[in-house]
Amino acid sequence: MLSVALAGKPNAGKSTFYKAATMADVEVGNYPFTTIDANRGVSHARTECPCLDRTERCGDENCQDGTRYVPVELLDVAGLVPGAHEGKGLGNQFLDALSNANVVLNVVDASGGTNAEGEPVETGSYDPVQDVEFIEQEMDLWLADILDRNWETVTRQSRSPEFDIDDALTDVLTGVGGTAADVARVLRQVDYPEAPQAWEDDDRERLATAFRAETKPIVVVANKADIAPEGNVDRLRKAVDGPVVPCTAEGELALRNAAAAGVVEYNPGDPDFEVVGDLSDAQAEGLEQVREVMADFGGTGVQRAINAAVYDLLDYVTAYPVENETHWTDGQGNMLPDAFLLPRGSTPRDLAYAVHSDIGDGYLHAVDARAGRRVGEDHELSEGDVVKIVSTAS
Repeated sequence: MLSVALAGKPNAGKSTFYKAATMADVEVGNYPFTTIDANRGVSHARTECPCLDRTERCGDENCQDGTRYVPVELLDVAGLVPGAHEGKGLGNQFLDALSNANVVLNVVDASGGTNAEGEPVETGSYDPVQDVEFIEQEMDLWLADILDRNWETVTRQSRSPEFDIDDALTDVLTGVGGTAADVARVLRQVDYPEAPQAWEDDDRERLATAFRAETKPIVVVANKADIAPEGNVDRLRKAVDGPVVPCTAEGELALRNAAAAGVVEYNPGDPDFEVVGDLSDAQAEGLEQVREVMADFGGTGVQRAINAAVYDLLDYVTAYPVENETHWTDGQGNMLPDAFLLPRGSTPRDLAYAVHSDIGDGYLHAVDARAGRRVGEDHELSEGDVVKIVSTAS
């Protein structure tokens, strides 16, 4: 399952975002290091379900009248503080847990109401742009430190006549969440000495920065946007070369709780909600405040941030394997029972392996269920493709 990690300093709202996105029972507190042990839960990316092209909706539990929610892992771990790569705070614990994440949501306190250590200060007195910069720097320095700790081994290996610097670097970097293909792409981007003895700290830091950008892309979540001073979100957008999503995690959590209680109708990612039950005056006032924020930002931002990570930054597509290409069903007659997120450029064989390694090993061919025709080995999957996989393991 694709893994999305929540990064950020303490008290920026990571745990509130996590609880809102997963509805898991986690501690949320207004003090540093509310999260000590990593929380792993399931959230969802939101997309249109292919059943919208049929006369009937699919009825899957992850489909809400044609809006499909595709599971992703959401990881919330201890907050970062400056010096985390050196072990300050709970930094090493966080950074090690980050290794296998596909993408990072950097949850920033856009209100400027917490300092670099995550301690409450007067709203607007701290510059949230600093939080964007230091998170990237801590991740880069953590990776550079890993390279540094392994450098003696790399240098020793270089005495062998079969030594290849690229192979040695691949061995090190695949241990922190990269693939051999990731490392190869990064090494084509940077200049570096062939001999390990000639490397300096700047060389390792330059490689670490390129590797982090390749394997840990970042979406900035401008949390607490509902109480942020005017201009803070725009300044974040100008300062960041990538997606910035205004967000109120508390607003999303309030809506999710209200929906669970049956007093509002709301699907995560909707731009508005409908009150369908009895509310106290205080509850009604609180939800109306959330509605005003949603009108300003097109929603609470929680679902939008996850979607920005999965579909915009990673550029994944959703594909739906079926056994019956006519009715789009599995062997039990369930329409569109499964959805898989795959990198753009993936083929039906890649989808087969995502379903099960045996299906992939026995792959014979595939059928585009929308078009009702067989597709070639190099066919690239698109968002919403429905595919019948023919395999000896089927």
